[in-house]
Amino acid sequence: MSEETAEKTLTKGKVIAVQGPVVDVKFENVQDMPEMHETIKCRTFDKRDIILMVAEHLEGNLARCVALHSTLNLQRNAVATATGETLKIPVGEELFGRIINVMGEPIDGKGPIDTNGQFAKIHKDASAIEVNVADTTTVGTDVVETGIKIVDLLFPVVRGSKTGIIGGAGCGKTVLIMELIHNIVEEHDGACVFCGIGERIREGNELYYEFEHAGILDKIMMAFGQMDEPPGARFNIILAGITLAEYLQKSGREVLLFMDNVFRFVQAGAEISTLLGRTPSETGYQPTLSSEVGDVHERIKGSISAFEAVYVPADDVTDPAVVAIFSYLDAVMVLSRERTQLGLYPGIDCLSSSCSNLSASVVGQRHFDLSQEVLRIFTKYDELRRIVAVIGIDELSKVDKTIYERARKLENFLTQPMFVAESFTGRKGQFVKVSETLDSIEKICDGRVDERSEEEFYMIGKIE
Repeated sequence: MSEETAEKTLTKGKVIAVQGPVVDVKFENVQDMPEMHETIKCRTFDKRDIILMVAEHLEGNLARCVALHSTLNLQRNAVATATGETLKIPVGEELFGRIINVMGEPIDGKGPIDTNGQFAKIHKDASAIEVNVADTTTVGTDVVETGIKIVDLLFPVVRGSKTGIIGGAGCGKTVLIMELIHNIVEEHDGACVFCGIGERIREGNELYYEFEHAGILDKIMMAFGQMDEPPGARFNIILAGITLAEYLQKSGREVLLFMDNVFRFVQAGAEISTLLGRTPSETGYQPTLSSEVGDVHERIKGSISAFEAVYVPADDVTDPAVVAIFSYLDAVMVLSRERTQLGLYPGIDCLSSSCSNLSASVVGQRHFDLSQEVLRIFTKYDELRRIVAVIGIDELSKVDKTIYERARKLENFLTQPMFVAESFTGRKGQFVKVSETLDSIEKICDGRVDERSEEEFYMIGKIE
């Protein structure tokens, strides 16, 4: 440590204002001012340590900070010590099967994590992060099989891509994310990072025991900043998750980064922005919305395959926060409330969703042709549904009636019993290979199973 850093480490200021999670710290001289994102330690009168992170520099040698802990019992004039460094978390193989918070502290009750002094800063300039050239050779072409029929058929997951799972409350985003983790981690010899951003503690608890039950806990690192934590923790936990993924990427492994829920990251940013006194944009969100979302997605590069659950407020996909996230995604799976109410799980609305990886050069000509035929049938079915609702199915022409019935079979066939939902549905989970999915889809589209009833296709694996 240089003399300058050592001197800065001992720099002390005092707390002059506490407004919820925002704390103002005053320093004597301008040269004592800590840098942006630097951490400051202070203590409450009940002897509890609090970490603050510098968010703004104000005139009069004031550092406006965001607290990463609750500021309850933090008093005015309390001593605040600048640490001289930005927020760091431990990185290493020891984090597999463990849960950390935004400060890198274990929160799973399994004792301290010793990584032999390996730490990584969570705030980095994305342009300065080097990616191994050999690691990027298969990025954009190497398709990862998920075992979920509708995903493999219409939204192929490509190594190094970003996939968004978009939906309102209760549409099944977390269940689909959990199923993807279960299938990909079990089938592929990769490593996974799960980042819980502002989600329910119950969900995190269930997720942990689900991984333990499936025996895949030793392949997963977890970072949680949940609903009961201050906005500073919820906002920065996404960077902690990406930092863990970057460490795994350096080791040359297949890396999967799951983030649930990116909307909560935007929401935490809006809370911080309001508390810092910034005027919101005309849409009600923080004025820095685009840059914050952009900075996070710029960090996800190389062979890191990202899956992002995005909550849609009031089922409005035109919400500015959702639109800001959209532009960085290679595939968008929109979960439809109508489909989930009909019991069609996963409830992905194929016609509202899109995937830039669905091309013949990536998935092959046969796969591409079948996917386009499925989308053509669903588009026609959407028109016919409205007609059938008025005049009934018997008034349709023979060709239209055939398309309508095949679409119903396809709709049922693209449902799937999930491993992570076995205890709720009583149905055993199924992993369906891409080749089996394509063979089954071909049978339905070619009319080879026209004589079978649509109920036979509901919640099955491949067509026997």
